Amino acid sequence: MCVTNSAKSLCCKLVDNVPINGEIFRLDFAWPGPVTKAGQFFMIKPKRSSVFLGRPLSAAGWHSASGSVKFLVARRGRGTEELADMRIGEEAELIGPLGNAWADFLPKGEKPAALVGGGIGIAPLEALAVETQNNDFHFYAGFRTGFKDDAERNAMFDSVSINARQLVIATEDGSTGKKGMIVDFLDAAEYRAVLACGPQPMLKAVKAKCETANVPCFLSLERRMACGVGACLGCTVSTINGNRRCCADGPIFNARELIFDE
Repeated sequence: MCVTNSAKSLCCKLVDNVPINGEIFRLDFAWPGPVTKAGQFFMIKPKRSSVFLGRPLSAAGWHSASGSVKFLVARRGRGTEELADMRIGEEAELIGPLGNAWADFLPKGEKPAALVGGGIGIAPLEALAVETQNNDFHFYAGFRTGFKDDAERNAMFDSVSINARQLVIATEDGSTGKKGMIVDFLDAAEYRAVLACGPQPMLKAVKAKCETANVPCFLSLERRMACGVGACLGCTVSTINGNRRCCADGPIFNARELIFDE
């Protein structure tokens, strides 16, 4: 049974379930709870579930008028397969919004900011595209392979295309956009700050480029989580200040604090 006695733990109905490609799909849930900020995440578990723990998913956007929150999800195991199989009207337990937000880190300045997403890591950056209305950023998105048609592309980037001053897409096979790794096309010196989320090798490369250019860099990390609130210590992150909790102290960290090589 879903927990309903907390302002941050609510039974929510699925409003929409949209397949984007064979791996990624979009879920929209009704959300009457606290206002979500870009960069924050939720722990989500279908009411009809065989798994014990919810899955941590960053908000990819929201619709204030309808009171819904959007998530981009990749099929990665039993928990996400259950989410993919949810039908409109079914309920899930949503705990959130959890963690810190991009607004806690993004400095002001005359230069635009760069938002760099790898794969499903574009989700929390899409939320920032929703939150940012002054077109003050360039959006970089990298994938292994491209989109089969414009509908698939638009489903992935509905908010970004409207608000980004510039959108750069790169695929490893060159089937969409530029051919190569997305970090190859990033010149960190052009920006007042770089914000990124995605696979760890990509984040390490972004961190290195920003350190060379002496540009502030903030990274949203992906970790397996059990509780989502810092109690279980199962999502530790190595930093120059010791171990931190990805859920409670993050998921966004100053890149200069992170230690990736341990």
